[in-house]
Amino acid sequence: MQAAVGLWSNRHDIGDSIAEVRKLDSEIRLLLDLLDEAFDKKSWHGPNLRGSIRGVTAAQAAWRPAPGRHNIWELTLHAAYWKYVVRRRITGEKRGSFVLEGSNFFERPAEQTEAAWKHDFGILVAEHQALRRAVAQLSPGSRAAGSTWRSTLHLVRGAAAHDLYHAGQIRLLRRLETHPT
Repeated sequence: MQAAVGLWSNRHDIGDSIAEVRKLDSEIRLLLDLLDEAFDKKSWHGPNLRGSIRGVTAAQAAWRPAPGRHNIWELTLHAAYWKYVVRRRITGEKRGSFVLEGSNFFERPAEQTEAAWKHDFGILVAEHQALRRAVAQLSPGSRAAGSTWRSTLHLVRGAAAHDLYHAGQIRLLRRLETHPT
């Protein structure tokens, strides 16, 4: 797992150069575009997941709309976890290799500091990059197993939709935190 240092940049480590993009199959490129537009590339629908989180402080990330409700920090790690799950399912990686102990939702903050928030945000970025690499490395030959390929497509499209769903939740939490009723 990459360290959180430098993860706030908007660069991807696979598929960015024109030559690399041309080498990729059009269906794989489309999947990467879906993941990127939902996570951190310009899109028509407004803020994506990274854009929804941009500028959030540790205090804002830790704010809860009510007891027992999730905060931005927890939604950020939840999104990271499900990127890991999708990657694990399409690569066949064993369960239990997520960087944090547990699954799905992780109670946060453990420590409400900007450094802890940036570190946990870095987990999201690293998991996005790892999922992106896994998708970029999918073999066009794997389409021969039709149901497996359809399942893979379904998982990757779902990962993009999941990012957008939580981007909307985060935007709403930001608005509620600054304009409580």
